[in-house]
Order: sequence, then C-alpha cells, then structure tokens
Amino acid sequence: MAPGLGACQSPARAADLRQGLLHVRRRKNGLPSTHPLRGPELRALREVLRDYPDSAYVFTSERGAPMTDSTFRKLLARAGGEAGLGLPVHPHMLRHSTGFKLANDGQDTRAIQHYLGHRNIQHTVVYTHLASSRFNDFWKD
Repeated sequence: MAPGLGACQSPARAADLRQGLLHVRRRKNGLPSTHPLRGPELRALREVLRDYPDSAYVFTSERGAPMTDSTFRKLLARAGGEAGLGLPVHPHMLRHSTGFKLANDGQDTRAIQHYLGHRNIQHTVVYTHLASSRFNDFWKD
C-alpha cells in the first residue's frame, strides 16, 4: 500500500508494472520511497487495471471515485470484527505490524526506517524492542 497518498487514493500511475515497482509518497513529512512489487501483487494490480482501465485510482468506491480514508478505515474495522480479533482494528496497525514483522525477521533497522518512510530513526527502533531474537548470534557456544 502507499500510505503517504492515503492507501486508498493511490493513483494507478504510482505502480510501474513493467519494472515491478510502487512509488510511495508519504503523509506527515515522511520520506518518499520506491518499493518492489512481488508476483501476487503484480498479478492483482494488473487484474484491477485490466478490469478498470479508465480509473485513475487503484482503490475506488462503487461509484468509481477514489476510496476515502474514512471508508477504508470502516472497511478494515469491519474485517477485524469479522475475524474475531477482539480489539479494534485501524489502518495504522498495518504499518506497526509491518515494522514488527521486519524487525523480528532480523531486517536492518535503517532499511526498515527507509521502507516505512521515517525521517527519524527513533521512530523505527521501537519495532526492535520486542525482537529479542536479534541477540541470538551475539555469542557462540
């Protein structure tokens, strides 16, 4: 998703399907970046663009207008409720879960910073606090 445009209001031109890249502009003064698109994402985007060739946006309402942040928030909250998660789900949780997943997988903190578009590394290191596995290779038996 392209959080900086409002994941909902990502222009279709932000995706370069030939090179498999998504150009991400951020909100809140975040750093822009370019993310790779993988096979399932490329296939899904190609299908959307094939089904809606005249749409300037990837995510649209039933009327063809760009999906609003509010609509996406409600859609995600409803999906969280139907999944029985037992807590209110909101879009920023997607960013947090991505940060924690990447940190727990041992990805470099600077790489995570740039992936999430943080200008300040202090906003990224919070994701490493719970990743105790990062100490596993400090000492050899």
